[in-house]
Amino acid sequence: MIVAIASGKGGTGKTSLAVSLALTAPADVRLLDCDVEEPNAHLLLDARLDSSRPVMVPVPLVDAETCTGCGECSAACAFNALACMGGPPLLFPDLCHGCGACVLACPAGALDETGREVGLIEWGEVAGQPGLELVRGSLRLGEARAVPVIEAVRAHGTPASLDLLDCPPGTACPFVAAVRGVDAVILVTEPTPFGLSDLEQAVETVRLLGTPCGVVVNRAGSGDDRVATYCRREDLPILLEIPDSRRIAEAYAHGRPAVLADPGLAAALEGLHRTLAAGSLRPLPARLMPPTTTTHTDLPGAWP
Repeated sequence: MIVAIASGKGGTGKTSLAVSLALTAPADVRLLDCDVEEPNAHLLLDARLDSSRPVMVPVPLVDAETCTGCGECSAACAFNALACMGGPPLLFPDLCHGCGACVLACPAGALDETGREVGLIEWGEVAGQPGLELVRGSLRLGEARAVPVIEAVRAHGTPASLDLLDCPPGTACPFVAAVRGVDAVILVTEPTPFGLSDLEQAVETVRLLGTPCGVVVNRAGSGDDRVATYCRREDLPILLEIPDSRRIAEAYAHGRPAVLADPGLAAALEGLHRTLAAGSLRPLPARLMPPTTTTHTDLPGAWP
């Protein structure tokens, strides 16, 4: 089973939950830290990340002697990563998506592909936790696209009995790359107006992907009941409520997982594991979006 722990915003306790679930798993588990722009699961675990490999993406390599400067490669690039001005094309590697269209389009065969390092994958076992492996992806400083590193983390190695994905926050491309194709998504939120707003966006994204999902409310009791009301209205199950606990907060500040700070949380997490194993979560029903009726003439000061 592959379970993604995600959130519509950062700071909701997503990593803390993912680590605690990994520590209470009844079988072998891999914890995949897909928050590659700021991986931090290792801060809560005594992991020996003694193996690593770079993440490479293909970029075009131009043979200036063979190139005729026809511009076909630039015209074929949908991401404007190549610019031709009468000579060999100029490459903007940060814009290149590695699709290979330019290589196929070149009539002179002047383009080939080479690799460019965009990140790093590290992995190893967690001390004192037999059967628990941590895989961490790190995006190279200055790189704009996290998706290739996330995909490399997900594809690394042989899946365990349970794969837990600590996903990047938000609902942009990195979020989609992490949660697409998993068996279930746990959306972590907090009972605040900001938590509800970002939860709504995450729920609609997961709805479009057709993935079973449920909600875990962290710091329960610290806000209001609007998250609970929303979940009831959407028929979205609240799988667990983690109390707003100073003891858990202090443990996190010292790099200790929540489940070690609050022994009573272990039983609740074991119940969550049973819920996931039973496959009781269901995809949210598809929602037909209302047609857009606004036109440019409806805007104040618009031309007729």
